[in-house]
Formats: sequence, structure tokens, C-alpha cells
Amino acid sequence: MIKVAILPADNYIVINRTVLTNQDRKLLMTLYQPIIGATSINLYFSLWASLEQNEVLSNVLTHHYLLSSMGISLSELVEAREKLEAIGLVKTYFRKDVINNYVYELYSPVSANDFLNNPILSTILYSTVGSTEFDKIVTYFKRPKFPLKDYENITCSFDEVFESSHLTTREVGNIEKVNYQKLNLMSKIDLDNILASIPEDLLNFKSITKEVRELITNLAFIYDLSDDDLSELIKNSINEKRNIDMEKLKNSCRNYYELEYSGKLPNLIYRNQPEYLRKPVGDTSKKSKLIYQFETTSPHDFLVMKNGGTRLNKNELAILEYLAVDMKLKPGVINVLIDYVLKINENKLIKKFIEVIASQWKRSKIETVEAAMKIAEEEFKNRQKPVKNHKTKETINKPEWFDKEIKAKLPDEEKLKQMEDMLKEYR
Repeated sequence: MIKVAILPADNYIVINRTVLTNQDRKLLMTLYQPIIGATSINLYFSLWASLEQNEVLSNVLTHHYLLSSMGISLSELVEAREKLEAIGLVKTYFRKDVINNYVYELYSPVSANDFLNNPILSTILYSTVGSTEFDKIVTYFKRPKFPLKDYENITCSFDEVFESSHLTTREVGNIEKVNYQKLNLMSKIDLDNILASIPEDLLNFKSITKEVRELITNLAFIYDLSDDDLSELIKNSINEKRNIDMEKLKNSCRNYYELEYSGKLPNLIYRNQPEYLRKPVGDTSKKSKLIYQFETTSPHDFLVMKNGGTRLNKNELAILEYLAVDMKLKPGVINVLIDYVLKINENKLIKKFIEVIASQWKRSKIETVEAAMKIAEEEFKNRQKPVKNHKTKETINKPEWFDKEIKAKLPDEEKLKQMEDMLKEYR
């Protein structure tokens, strides 16, 4: 995906690719806002409000206008837009020019039924608002049932009312319709390998539809399941017809996760450092390469790499969740913090110790990797200063990452292995 730096003077237009209604407003406020936040929803409404020409196309506007009308910073705008893109409400297009041009395409929120039956969206909503509010939301969107068993269906069919005549069909062109976007996930599992591990006499492989594959991929993402985990969960969700019972599989995955993590459900966090908070590319120094690693690696993958490729335990996952969800630190900053703590604490991650550092960095408004490395360096120097009234010569050492040579290429598809090789000397 191409990432570009946005400027207040850059132009944009809004194109409506769907049919937006008042019901969509309810869906956005009730279902989407708890997940992506009020700023993202405000941005969506602001783009919607700028539409002209029968609510299809806006005039050319500047991002300065958008920033002023919303009262937010450029970084907040980019973060809000990325969340809208990720959840399927906006598509963004870019054209480079003297003044850069953007096109924002608006898409409808999915129906309440599709949202609440989506394993990712419903789980995150439940985890965000809690069981009481979640039940209220479900009740709000439920349709009342009216008993019709004592009634007879006397509805006319089309051919009972109309009859065929000599009619000429016409092409009607591009008529407006409701358009949705599905969540776009890069699969982290080898689904073919998982299915191959299940005996043919247990599972009817012809029943594995695109919908079933999509569900398994979504469940693997939201519950961070390995191939082995999924293989066992799928086996336990096969019914007497040798088909995968999707509802049973969803419940099995959720129960497994809750059992592993003491009843907690997963939250959504940024995978890696947001683009607008990264160091510009071009510098090839050792420090810049390390900054690039911190910025382009998720905290989960970074800690797995530090553990030598072994899977994270419950305590380690809880620490990452605390830093990302409770403290709301950026992914790259979390990586620096984890790396710093491991270095000064004999490779031990103690939550109470981490909480003290995280609180300090949060109060200091640390958002970039460079700022995190700087404050870690200062703290490291302070730890090396001798106690007062001692006549020993003061020695101040820099953190290891500033002096160790890094000999490695930037990461490719085999990211974890190459990262491990690159950081051997640095560790």
C-alpha cells in the first residue's frame, strides 16, 4: 500500500458510492463509534455533509478547511481516516501534483444483522461496551416477532396480477445502489494445511465454501489462533453431516480464548506505528534502520522475536494489551519500551515496573519511536550516574542500540527471521 504525507493545502473531493440514509446514522453512532471512536465518525459525517449534486459528488475542498471545521490536528485526521478505511467505510485515492489531490469514496455501514453476526465486529463491540450495553444494542435492533401460524398467506404472485406483452428492454446504465465494503484481512494462517490435517472421513471438504473460509480467517485474526489451535477447534465443530457448524465454531473459538485469558475478550489496536508518526525514509544509518524496525513491526511480533520465535504467554499478552489499550501508547513506542525494559531488567518483563515507565512516557506525550529512544537514553544515563557523596568517577553509558552495529537488510516477507538476524549484535 502506498503511503503519502498529507498537507493542509492538499485538495480533496468526496464521491458517494452508495445510498446513505438516516438509518445509517444510527448504525454509525451505535455500532461503529465504540470501535473506531468519535473523531472517525465525525470525519465520516463531515465528508458526508460536503456532498453536492444529489448527494453524489462534492466540490473541491482543502484539508485545511476540514481540519478547521472539525477542530483537529493533521495527525488526528490521518488516524481517523485510516480507521474508516480499515473498517470499510471509506476508500482513498491519491494523485500527486503541485498541490496533491485526494478522492474519498464513501460506503454504507453494513446492516445491524451483518455487523452483529460478524465475528470480528461483534466481538470487538462486546469487548468495548461490555455485556450489559451489548445486550441493549442487540435488543434495540431486534425485530418483534408476530405469530402467523393461525393466518393463511393469500399474497398474490406477480403473474397473477400481470401478464406478458410485447415489451422492449432497455439498458439503464449506472443506477445508484447501496454499496458495502467487507473487512480486508491478510490471512496469517495456512488454511489449506489446516484442512489437510483433518481426516476425510471426518470432514466433507466439498462443504468448505468461501463463506466458511472467510469465517475461519476472521476467527484466526480476532482470537490470535495458530494453525494447530484451529485444527482442533474445527474438528470439535463438525456436525453429523460432516460439515463445519459455523455457530459452534464461533462459540468454540470464543470459549477457548476466554479460557486462555481469564474471561477477557480481544481489543483492536494498531498493528504497527501509524505512517504519519514515522521517520521519513532515505536515511540508511544504523540508528535509522533500527527505528525502521521499531516502526514497521507489531508489538506482538517484536516480542515474539525477542523470545526467539516462541509464542507469547498470557502475562506477556496482557502486558501488550495494557500498553496498547489502557495506556494507548503507539506500537512503535511500545516496541522501544519493551526493548528498553528487557535490557535494563535482565530480560524480565515485570508489569509493575513497566507500568511506571509507561505512565511516565504517557505523561510526556511520547508518540514517535525517536522520542521514545531519546527518553530511554536519558533514563539510562540517569540510572548510570553514581550516588552523591561518592568520589568515584562519573561514567555515563548510552543505550546499547546507539553503539552496536546492525548488519542486516530491511525486513521482507520472512520478517521475524531476518529481524532476528539483524538484531543479534544489537541485543
